Amino acid sequence: MSIPSLHDLHRLYYNQIARAQAFLEENSHADLSRVKCLLRMMMPKEVHDEIEKLHECRDPHITYNILGGNNLLAPQAKTIKQHIYHIPPDSMDLQRQPFSSIDLSDPFFDSLRNSYEGFDNWFRKKAAQNEMATVYYDNGHLKDFLYLKIEDTAMTDVEPSLPACRRLKVGTFKIENRGTRRGERLMKKLLDLAVAEDVDETYVTIFPESRLQCLIKSFQCFGFQLKSFKHHSDGRIENVYVRDMRSHSSDILAHYPFVKMDSDRYFMLSIKPEYHTRLFPDSILKNEQKYDVIQDLSETNSIYKIYICWMRDVAQLQRGDKVIIYRTNDHKGPANYRSVCTSVCTILEIRKKADFASEEEYLRYAKKYSVFSESDLLDWYRNRPGFIIIKMAYNIAFTRKVILKELREEVGLEPDYWGFFQLTAEQFDHILRLGAINERYLIR
Repeated sequence: MSIPSLHDLHRLYYNQIARAQAFLEENSHADLSRVKCLLRMMMPKEVHDEIEKLHECRDPHITYNILGGNNLLAPQAKTIKQHIYHIPPDSMDLQRQPFSSIDLSDPFFDSLRNSYEGFDNWFRKKAAQNEMATVYYDNGHLKDFLYLKIEDTAMTDVEPSLPACRRLKVGTFKIENRGTRRGERLMKKLLDLAVAEDVDETYVTIFPESRLQCLIKSFQCFGFQLKSFKHHSDGRIENVYVRDMRSHSSDILAHYPFVKMDSDRYFMLSIKPEYHTRLFPDSILKNEQKYDVIQDLSETNSIYKIYICWMRDVAQLQRGDKVIIYRTNDHKGPANYRSVCTSVCTILEIRKKADFASEEEYLRYAKKYSVFSESDLLDWYRNRPGFIIIKMAYNIAFTRKVILKELREEVGLEPDYWGFFQLTAEQFDHILRLGAINERYLIR
């Protein structure tokens, strides 16, 4: 028997909250308010804010990393026998995790430690301040790390200095393997947070080293521009890349995730439920009132999406067109309630079989962002050549899913074919309002 430290106790509290979230997700009839009440009775006020984040369906922006630990049923006991055991995080999950529960000695941090003098002290300071990071584990090994911070003061430690405004700082953005799509997933997280926090600017500092050029190009692709330089005591200079969140480029990706309402080319695109679930993991319907958000999968929750279909007229889509994603009926209830609009995408490219010089070129293109098996892709290329490949940018998930009944009765839609059809600007805007999306995403 031993008396646990305050750090160990808080770790156990976080673990118990995480287990409660898992319980709520697995038991749709669980009483959320009762669970919260019980946890508040068992735990100190310092963690009550975390308890309040619990909800019946997991928010894609708030997940928990369970590091292990037994249930703490008697927090006021003077002695607790602690049996810690490791529960590996799901290999596909992004986790919101306190600095204090992340292993600073992990070799993952060696490059940051070598690049930034005092990195360990900075990390410990963040741990003491109860700061959180977004992390990704693969088989228990840390692979990606994202730390974001809101600032509102002038940046006087860069040259030229930048005036005070509301900014989102990308404090740390590290991906162990830059050849994966996981960088896009973190980019989506930070840009969505920038919109949610209504910041004026987002910025990141990066040393202009050859090994970081791909990372720099990625930030530039999404609208970050070189604005200033940060001088270090050892003579090295970091580039400061800033994204102005108030002005918008004509380039689709440079102003991503915003949607420009500047044309009359709006469409409805239907996607079968079995593919929708994997393509749009934060837009999954559970029933008319509650929505089941599946885990944040690295293969699927990327900025780019590819869908392959044979629907008539889809070939008319052009770069810049806006499409509302319509999830067709899964036959678990009446179509009026099970067919729903879930999200908005912007078309990047439309391709056909004739656009590929070879089967290998087609596979390289189609496999990276689609959810189809290689065997299906090859079968279609060889035996069903009339396919259309749609590549799009995933802009917004609806806050409220819009059911078929509303599309018919409130928007007045009754097309000859629900698979794909054009919308008027007024119909598109009406559906977005019914979907209760954050207006900050729209450029009018």
